[in-house]
Amino acid sequence: MNNNKIHGNRLNGSLPKVGIRPTIDGRLGGVRESLEKITMDMAKGVAEIISGMLRHPDGSKVECVIADTTIGRAAEAAMCEEKFEKEGVGVSLTVTPCWCYGSETMDTNLTRPKAIWGFNGTERPGAVYLAATLAGHNQKGLPAFSIYGRDVQDAGDKSIPDDVKDKILRFVKAGLAVATMKNKSYLSIGSVSMGIAGSIVNTDFFEDYLGMRCENVDMSEVSRRIEKGIYDFEEYKIALDWVQKNCIEGKDYNPIKDQHTGKEKGREWEYVVKMTLVVRDLMIGNKRLKDLGFGEESLGHNAIASGFQGQRQWTDFMPNGDFLEAILNSSFDWNGLRQAFMVATENDSLNGVSMLFGHLLNNCAQIFSDVRTFWSPEAVERVTGWKPTEMAKDGFIHLINSGSSALDGTGEQSIKGKPVMKPYWEITEEEKQQCLDQTKWPPAMLEYFRGGGFSSLFKTKGGMPVTMCRINLVKGVGPVMQIAEGWTIELPEEVHNTLDLRTNPTWPTTWFVPRTNGVGPFKDVYSVMANWGANHGAFSYGHYGADLITLCSMLRIPVNMHNVNPDNIFRPSAWNMLGMDPEGSDFRACQNFGPIYGKN
Repeated sequence: MNNNKIHGNRLNGSLPKVGIRPTIDGRLGGVRESLEKITMDMAKGVAEIISGMLRHPDGSKVECVIADTTIGRAAEAAMCEEKFEKEGVGVSLTVTPCWCYGSETMDTNLTRPKAIWGFNGTERPGAVYLAATLAGHNQKGLPAFSIYGRDVQDAGDKSIPDDVKDKILRFVKAGLAVATMKNKSYLSIGSVSMGIAGSIVNTDFFEDYLGMRCENVDMSEVSRRIEKGIYDFEEYKIALDWVQKNCIEGKDYNPIKDQHTGKEKGREWEYVVKMTLVVRDLMIGNKRLKDLGFGEESLGHNAIASGFQGQRQWTDFMPNGDFLEAILNSSFDWNGLRQAFMVATENDSLNGVSMLFGHLLNNCAQIFSDVRTFWSPEAVERVTGWKPTEMAKDGFIHLINSGSSALDGTGEQSIKGKPVMKPYWEITEEEKQQCLDQTKWPPAMLEYFRGGGFSSLFKTKGGMPVTMCRINLVKGVGPVMQIAEGWTIELPEEVHNTLDLRTNPTWPTTWFVPRTNGVGPFKDVYSVMANWGANHGAFSYGHYGADLITLCSMLRIPVNMHNVNPDNIFRPSAWNMLGMDPEGSDFRACQNFGPIYGKN
């Protein structure tokens, strides 16, 4: 069995904590004393909500750190900051029921995401402090999020209204994502795949916007480790046995004269399993390798995400990376249920980051896809004789890719009989097995992959709410994000087969219908496809577009296209100072404040 920390935090660096800053009116002699308990109770109540409802993607509960005292003056703010630094706080939330001294008590950390909850009560002016201190944040160039309940509460009311709770959780999830990425690595295995711009890894983007470093190894490192036996032989035997029992080889669609023999396919299975072990060890290290005499290789690259180039320098003569990508991206392998890895096919680092964003926000596995084809209802009827109805009536998008489609994407996990994708700790053994059983592994199409290998093949169940996103780089602007919330659908079996066989029958398929609104890029399904910014997209379970928008605002990445309900959009208060058009003010704010790590 693998000697790594498969469960729990598997990367170097502690998991970020949430710091709670209870600020208070500093006037002693009656005012401050009367507010001490209620202010600290606010902090404790918020901490209880956060720790009770949020987990890190590895399954650990989110920890909160509360300042030792309420914060009434600059000295106490400094004491709080010292504690936060020691405790590894990555995101801070200031809470208060009253007026406080704004610039003296505010969080001035340059890169830590920050928010203020000003209690909406009439007895004391918590809202006045909120407004005054947000003005201070904006004036000093330290954007902060404003949390203010819609309804007035009575002084001493310890309840946290739902609207306040929603904003707190959205802010904290996004803030933790920012803090989790910091000081981690993107590991590029290989280089540029087939001229795909996303695999031209842009170090300035990773360093300035995400606080990450870029690590690089040649694909020859994979073959070197396999040839030199730099992997855990005991785990390899377990893994190969598991694969032989659970990974069903599919139909060989290659011309009979070109098909590999059973013996050749057997060797390819052995090789792709070894590739999977090696790429995982490259990402996070493996203490077992040190025991085997490979101390340097045992360390890994502390990679929170990676990409495997594959095509064409590797796949023209070696088994492809489809198996390693699909298995690592899934929520399980021969070691059981565990946190999904983020591995981008074709080393598309921008889609890898899109996967990483989704994973840090929803804790689930992510699906890497080609945004392959828009099928209009007229084209479907012409080709199949079937006229699309219900959700498919205005057409749909075919999402399909040879590599990084996690097996969770089958939709074989469920809640109350409906298909879902879950964080790994909620997945049952039965659901895990159903995902495996509904996935076949056809031999790779040799016209694409001359070196052979195996590609995953499944069809995603319909009815799942999903969010697709993609980071793109634009010269002169920098990174921009596009988001499309929608649903998976199912087609009649004969229709699915007819359409699927027109592209590649050995790859996993998801039929996707985005939510449309008749305007701009979401005028209709065709417009979504026509406005998508690259050949790839990443999607996962749930409608978390609003969380993505909050995260992007923290990183200063403008959103150029989304279909999120405007009422759910939550950005720092400074964005309101830059115009009344939300998209325009987003671009202006991101340009004005610059990437979160770009000036530090």
